[in-house]
Amino acid sequence: MKSTTRGTLAAALMAAAAGAAAATPAAAVGTVPVPLPLGGVEKSLHVELPEVTGQVPVPKPGAPDGPRYVEGRLLPERVVPRLPVSAGLPGLDARAPLPQVLGDDFDHAGVDAPASDLRTLGPGLAVDAPLTPPDADHFGLPDLKLPQAGVLTPVLQGAPTADLGLGSGL
Repeated sequence: MKSTTRGTLAAALMAAAAGAAAATPAAAVGTVPVPLPLGGVEKSLHVELPEVTGQVPVPKPGAPDGPRYVEGRLLPERVVPRLPVSAGLPGLDARAPLPQVLGDDFDHAGVDAPASDLRTLGPGLAVDAPLTPPDADHFGLPDLKLPQAGVLTPVLQGAPTADLGLGSGL
């Protein structure tokens, strides 16, 4: 193999490895990075604008818990099961320039709110028929009873964090 071919192959492998390393954190968290390009506006207006990037979560639906049959009921315990969805809260990283009162230098104010995990369970439904199971004392016929219906409440779990700060320089 020629040295130019080896050099090209090595450069291609290094670029692929760098791309994979850059894509791994977003894939691990389940977010897609979204930069806000303001460089053209800064150059055209000759002002310092904030640097803003964000992360948008990718929701992943889970497998619902199926209906459970309980002794003494005609219908399963959860007729409409709750659907779990895991995703994340969107993240934000913003740095805004703050001009100093004396001089031409800038300080900055920053907000860093990384994407955080969020776990949800959708609402479900539990109902029971107005009949009992077949009863041997009544020749195999069911008895009447009051119907039952219930809504399984949705669940939302998460722990978002954020850092606010001031600093010198941009």
